[in-house]
Amino acid sequence: MTSSSLSDPLWQNHLVVRFGRTGARLRQTDSRRPWVLDTLVVLLVFVVFCLPDLVPGQDHREVGELFPALPFGSMLAFQAGLVLPLFFRRRAPFAAFVVIASVFALQWLQGSFLRADIALLVALYSLTLHGRLQRLLWAGAIMVAVLTVIAVRISKVTTVGEPLFFLFAAATAAVALGLVVRIRRAQVAGLRDRAAQLEIERDQRSQLAAAEERARVAREMHDIVGHNLSVMITLADGGAYAAGVSPARGAEALQLIGETGRQAMSELRRMLGALREHSDAPQLSPQPGVADIDSLCGRIRAAGPGVVYRTTGDVDALDRGVQLAAYRIVQEALTNSLKHAGPETATQVSLAVVDHQLRVHIEDTGPPLPLAAHPSEDGHGLIGMKERAALYGGTVTAGPRPGGGWTIHTDLDLTPAVGVS
Repeated sequence: MTSSSLSDPLWQNHLVVRFGRTGARLRQTDSRRPWVLDTLVVLLVFVVFCLPDLVPGQDHREVGELFPALPFGSMLAFQAGLVLPLFFRRRAPFAAFVVIASVFALQWLQGSFLRADIALLVALYSLTLHGRLQRLLWAGAIMVAVLTVIAVRISKVTTVGEPLFFLFAAATAAVALGLVVRIRRAQVAGLRDRAAQLEIERDQRSQLAAAEERARVAREMHDIVGHNLSVMITLADGGAYAAGVSPARGAEALQLIGETGRQAMSELRRMLGALREHSDAPQLSPQPGVADIDSLCGRIRAAGPGVVYRTTGDVDALDRGVQLAAYRIVQEALTNSLKHAGPETATQVSLAVVDHQLRVHIEDTGPPLPLAAHPSEDGHGLIGMKERAALYGGTVTAGPRPGGGWTIHTDLDLTPAVGVS
């Protein structure tokens, strides 16, 4: 039922609401004990349409002498043949209809009339509602035959056309009612299936969103913790070596370690504050961008490697999302260079805006690496780079340089984000 129909005052009437609740309870009972409703239908038809003909002293001749009364035994037998098959009207609708139609025709061939003949319309309705629609054509042919028998019998007192019209109208009404109820039930079943499917899709979307969020958090944690720990470890190793030779260099290394640790803590607080569901005004800072790559290179230089950084084009006007992706890619590349090539390497970092693309190129001059330490194997870092680039229709190419070292090249598509003047 749609929201517009629910707003109709008719559906808010207490009698309609009570009737709907009663119908829902009956359907629940019927789903658990279907034989109860079938028995009630048989009893109802018997009480309303059979008992009046069985009462002694009643005149069972409906139109003068046209319909003579049947003997009590024959009447009871015909009533049983008309009413009892209704018990199977839902489990075997076509068979019940054929049996009732046969008894109906036999009764009218003897020229008798019974109120229990209404069972034929009930069986036709049940066949339309519960049976296969292909058999409805056969049922129509049977109805034409038996109703023609009635019309011929009644033609002694009236024309054939008038009784045929009313009889076929009654049969058509039974079929139409069965089709309406069947279509309505199909619509309700379709809506229930659709609601169940939407609920499943909603749960799947929630699970996918949670998985995507976990992947994003893992990627950010890897970039923050992995980079800063690599810098701190390199600075600590260098400071320990320099402590005995140059205490001033050792103190400088300790100071740089503290600054790097504080920056890592600040970034972690920012991320955890954003993830916390109930936070009292968390201290948030902007995500790093292209402008922060210079200070990133400075921290790497403090750990030993020589880093040359240059840009081409208006990189500061890029979308913040593109800037964050570029920063994290450069951060991961410099971290890998520091871990695998060592503090003696020289690294070149370039960002260029060319033809609606941001090209990020990082290469170092580290020595040739053994296969076991080869960073071309897709670890979390390289996977994170590819995922960030894919968000902007980009690609990541990584591989060794001739003569030693490593190269990472990334192209990010700027068309969906900003235009380039």
